[in-house]
Amino acid sequence: MASHRYDEHHRDVTGGGVRAAVFGASDGLVSNVLLIVGLAGADASAPVVRAAGIAGLLAGAISMAAGEYVSVRAQNDLVTREVERERQALAEDPEEETEELAEVYIERGMDPEQAREMAELVMQNPDMALEVHAREELGVAPNELASPLSSAAWSFFAFAIGAVVPLIPWFASSSSGAVWFSVGAAVAGAAFIGASLALATGHSVLRGVARHVGIAIAAALAIYFVGGALGAVADL
Repeated sequence: MASHRYDEHHRDVTGGGVRAAVFGASDGLVSNVLLIVGLAGADASAPVVRAAGIAGLLAGAISMAAGEYVSVRAQNDLVTREVERERQALAEDPEEETEELAEVYIERGMDPEQAREMAELVMQNPDMALEVHAREELGVAPNELASPLSSAAWSFFAFAIGAVVPLIPWFASSSSGAVWFSVGAAVAGAAFIGASLALATGHSVLRGVARHVGIAIAAALAIYFVGGALGAVADL
């Protein structure tokens, strides 16, 4: 098949890997820094913070991967079911399906006669007809479904990478100042995620960084004071 000269300018945005990676890294970063900062606010010892951070990393990564697999698999099963129903409708009542497709083209501004001709042309090829009907009526591409295993793997490793960032300072230092290095690492990680996402989507890098960093800082400050309050209550 001949390639279009602009094909190389487009990214593959149909799979679930990119979405799972971005969401996983962001969730891992924020959730683990909240756990670490909350424990630090409650005056937990460094070994406790490290152990809890590792446990949070593993539990979160496994949970994210399992959830992503189940979610993508369920979505694919639903799409497959609807595509099979569409395949059956095309086989049992091709005339009605031709009319439906022609109406879609008319709604998009095509002349009724041309719409009918186009619909009949599409219906001559069963595979093409199924793909076009699936796209137009269901909004899905039957041959471009995300892989559950791939999405789960992306989610697992991305969450783990994000979660380990705020944990690194606790392996280098056991002092009380490690919590601020942890917050700093989380802020740097959030800035990297925000900038990468902005560059990938063509949006403002400054706005993307500010949004992700702002969320991370606000959440960390909130959980720090909550941890402090819980620590004070526990001492009573």
